[in-house]
Amino acid sequence: MGERADTFLSCFNRIEKWMNDQLDNPQNMGFNQMVRRLSNRETLPVKSYENDLLQISQLRNAIVHEQIGEDFVIAEPNQWIVDRIQKIESDLIQPETVIPRFAKNVTGFEQDIPIIELLKIVAARRYSQFPLYKKGDFQGLITLKALGYWFAKERVKGKIDLKNRTAKDLIITDGKQTNFAFVAKDTTINEVEQKFRNNRLLDAVFITKDGNPNGNLLGIVRPRDIF
Repeated sequence: MGERADTFLSCFNRIEKWMNDQLDNPQNMGFNQMVRRLSNRETLPVKSYENDLLQISQLRNAIVHEQIGEDFVIAEPNQWIVDRIQKIESDLIQPETVIPRFAKNVTGFEQDIPIIELLKIVAARRYSQFPLYKKGDFQGLITLKALGYWFAKERVKGKIDLKNRTAKDLIITDGKQTNFAFVAKDTTINEVEQKFRNNRLLDAVFITKDGNPNGNLLGIVRPRDIF
């Protein structure tokens, strides 16, 4: 058997063992059935590779069950499929986490900052998101979209007067689904992707050490970073 076939089968066996572990070693459940079962788990990236894994299973069966001799197999994996199964194994067994990829200095703002100051920051630094705090406690997320929405509502009422108006006035409290979420630094990127898919209003996912909203911000993930 060739080197590529050995590498392919070793990866396949490790993936199969990992799936068994995820399902608590089910009895009489084949590889394809495990793939389909785990594809329904949003916290795992199996769904993204479902078709690949099913095709890989066919190739594995051809290698193992249709081997003519000790040193000859009917189906010899090419380098592309070997690279592919290695990537799938890595993503399943050692999934990438949000840190370090999305590590970033994120500036927080006190909720009593005047709205006019926010507008100056938008103009000067092109910031589009403003995490608001009250003496270290997270209060909400203001975005350019929220700013526009607020200005539209205020304009309908009449002339907009920004005197004594602060960022606190921009926080939406009308019961709508929140536009932010917090995750721990060891959260997988797949889990964050699912958060965006499940909440179309989500503008940002903030990263702290343990997911505590009042912890130090270690990074941020926005929809465009994922999709």
